[in-house]
Amino acid sequence: MKSLFLALIFTLAFGSLIQTSAQTAQTVKVLVGKQKKAARSRITVKFVSLIEDSRCPDDAQCIQAGNATIKVLVSKGGESRTLEMNTNLGAKGDTFEGYAIYLTSLTPTPKSNIRINRNAYTATFSVSRLSR
Repeated sequence: MKSLFLALIFTLAFGSLIQTSAQTAQTVKVLVGKQKKAARSRITVKFVSLIEDSRCPDDAQCIQAGNATIKVLVSKGGESRTLEMNTNLGAKGDTFEGYAIYLTSLTPTPKSNIRINRNAYTATFSVSRLSR
């Protein structure tokens, strides 16, 4: 009974920690070639370019999901760093100046009969403060 009570307390304690960290994440949508500052931080995210997009079209059946890779410039104050982020394979994000920055989506998704304009892509990022 004592171990059940302790397990319940740990579950409640860790569950509230996970919920707190999820509340601090910010969503930032950036059009290719543009930049945007995360509202509650001093992190600026610039979607520099699309490197490649080999994702499976929505209207096709593929053996693999494929991958898209983008180049991103993150900056805070006078510091900046260029990152490559992927939709499926490889790194989806990284850390910079006490923040975690992750690519959560890239739109539009490919269609088999439509060629996407390279200037039409929008990347959605999750920016969250790392705990100390």
